[in-house]
Amino acid sequence: MDTETIIAKGRQCLDIEIEALEATKASMGQSFATIVVLLRETIENKRKLIFSGIGKNAHICEKLVGTFNSIGAPSCFLDPVRALHGDVGLCQEGDTMLAFSNKGETAELVRLVPYVSRFNLRTIAVTSKTDSSLAKQCDHILPYSVEKEACPLDLAPTASTTAGMAIGDAVAMVLLEWREIGKEGFAQYHPAGTIGRQLAPQVDEIMRGSGNFAMLPASSTCKECLVRMTNPNSGCIALTDGSGKLEGIFTDGDIRRLTLLEPEFLEKNVSEYMTRNPVSIRSGSLVAEALKILETHRIDDLIVVDEDNRPIGVIDGQDLTKVRAI
Repeated sequence: MDTETIIAKGRQCLDIEIEALEATKASMGQSFATIVVLLRETIENKRKLIFSGIGKNAHICEKLVGTFNSIGAPSCFLDPVRALHGDVGLCQEGDTMLAFSNKGETAELVRLVPYVSRFNLRTIAVTSKTDSSLAKQCDHILPYSVEKEACPLDLAPTASTTAGMAIGDAVAMVLLEWREIGKEGFAQYHPAGTIGRQLAPQVDEIMRGSGNFAMLPASSTCKECLVRMTNPNSGCIALTDGSGKLEGIFTDGDIRRLTLLEPEFLEKNVSEYMTRNPVSIRSGSLVAEALKILETHRIDDLIVVDEDNRPIGVIDGQDLTKVRAI
């Protein structure tokens, strides 16, 4: 098989899987919304989601368990075979089971559903066959659409597993948004790894706080500001009004420009040159948010303020490169 043929075959495989996703998207309707509402009710009632499947669907279930757990939706995987030999004790009243089977005729799942129903679980068939044995036994159906597998023999699960996992991801992401889980909440479930290192720390943990950042009243002279900036070796100074609230910022860059354009500026009031109402970030915000602000506004220093808009620290862009590189 030559190179062009290999590439063409690979693209053909992707095309078939894309077709399955497009068909699933087009067929998405009331049943999808019903499932999202049902799962949200389960989570809000402090119950868990149980994913179950055989073969390749078992791997999809385990992946989705991880996804739902990561958004604060307690989930677990139940092996259908082991369930019939004692593991069904995992099921509790109020839980919801999602049973994955492309054709809906997986014997172990068809046999399992009636047993778990005795525990007053709600059951959902995730399948491409809405008239299958599994679909008829479950309380609800979460359908996806697959014309054929990407396998040239139309046997190996490919397009069906892609569509099954995608519909599960779609439910999870809608739940994430509906439950209004922001970056702070998401970070709570990812304390380690790249996500945890980038999202979990708060600006208070890395900012240069009292004694390490410069601050003076906006009524000070530029020379006084320069002296204060030199002591903590700060690239900027936070300037406050009479009540101590942030009024402006004066930076090293401002000093360099003024040295060339207006050498006598040192004896003048800094309020003439400061940037008023500077960009700032609230105490308790995530480092990820600070990174975004610095990059969006193309600034090197970011003042951290408390709930009363009083400066309590500064974040230097150079410090954040360490977080970005983790």
